[in-house]
Amino acid sequence: MNAWIDDELATLDLNDLRLDRRARLILQRFASKPSLSIPAACEGQEAEREAAYRFFANDKVDEYEILRAHRQATLQRMATVPVVLLAQDTTEFDFTRPQEVVIGAGPLNYESRIGFHAHVQVALTPERLCLGTIDAEIWGREPGQKRRQKHAEVPIQAKESYRWVLGYQRACEVATQVPNTQVISVGDAENDIYECFSAALSSEHGRRADWIIRACQLDRCLAASEEHHQLLQALQARRCLGTFIMAITKKEGRSERTATMAVRSATVTLRRPQRPADQPRLPEVTINVVWVRETTPPPADEEPVAWVLLTSLPVDTFEQACVVADYYACRWQIEIYFKILKSGCRVEKLQLESADRIKPCLAMYMIVAWRVLYATMLGRECPSDPCHGGAQATCRSAQAALISSVRLASSPSAICDPQSQVPSQGAPVQFPSRTPRLPHL
Repeated sequence: MNAWIDDELATLDLNDLRLDRRARLILQRFASKPSLSIPAACEGQEAEREAAYRFFANDKVDEYEILRAHRQATLQRMATVPVVLLAQDTTEFDFTRPQEVVIGAGPLNYESRIGFHAHVQVALTPERLCLGTIDAEIWGREPGQKRRQKHAEVPIQAKESYRWVLGYQRACEVATQVPNTQVISVGDAENDIYECFSAALSSEHGRRADWIIRACQLDRCLAASEEHHQLLQALQARRCLGTFIMAITKKEGRSERTATMAVRSATVTLRRPQRPADQPRLPEVTINVVWVRETTPPPADEEPVAWVLLTSLPVDTFEQACVVADYYACRWQIEIYFKILKSGCRVEKLQLESADRIKPCLAMYMIVAWRVLYATMLGRECPSDPCHGGAQATCRSAQAALISSVRLASSPSAICDPQSQVPSQGAPVQFPSRTPRLPHL
């Protein structure tokens, strides 16, 4: 058995030593042949196949305990690096089957599509090395569940969007467990919820995590004490901190090109939103904002590439603003993680008949997806280190070598003129290929 599997499940406790041993064996089979079905991963051995199915049918086996053991190993890796980004996002697993219904599954974006939603948090270094899965909540919606007509009157705790608030709270718990590591929660535009900002002010957290959220509500109203009425107006009034050259990737509705990107930043106080009278009054929140926008004229019929990032991190200088943008760009790794789960591990092809069996199996494959992403990154950057089958100490050595090499290429001296931390307005700054790394916007 591979040493990394023993390390990863060292704290696993399913209240049965036989189940603990079987979990390690199943993880090894899945990891060695991640794209195969369960019978094929068991190499056609009927006894092994039946043992695997019995394992996932056992009442003592659940996704929480499997991921808890993996989380402990992930925390150990996090403790060895100075900065960790906790990217959170939601995906769906389609288990639509024409001839049968998966027990416990629910509708997806259409009633005819059946499956599960999963809200996942993965730990990443700024060098884009995935350290593991911190949390995963998997659920099936109730059949017939529709958007309520008076959605604004529903308490946030009763909405699915509350998962983003819980995700930040989990990031704070993690920050407390790794006191020597800066933990930064990262979310996309769906995370742009006022309660997420106010949660950062709560005194309930032992140690607050920092956060970066891509804005989707650019017309957010600012507090009465602010000079401008809306967020975008405040950003437009700020001077340009500097510019950089970025290669923009091609996607639907956008051509591939090289563009000059201008960086602006601001610190603003948001006006508290209205909530039902029976809900607690939300505080006004002061946040930092980074605005990156394409200044060169885009091709005809295309909008300039632009994004606004809300954060608790400092953004006073050009360098600080670029760091925030670079950290957010690391979020794309969770999309790769989901692609490994669905296309590489083919989890949507699992032939298990109920949520109680599918969920722990998904948890197993989440560990596999992390390992594939982790080993791929190390193998690409440190091909001489035998991490794929070696012990954890060897992996830590390769991990440190990777982070050191990427950090050197992305050092502050490579970002801007060391004589002036903030370039003059409009002054072009050519970044090295690794900094900032802002694809897939």
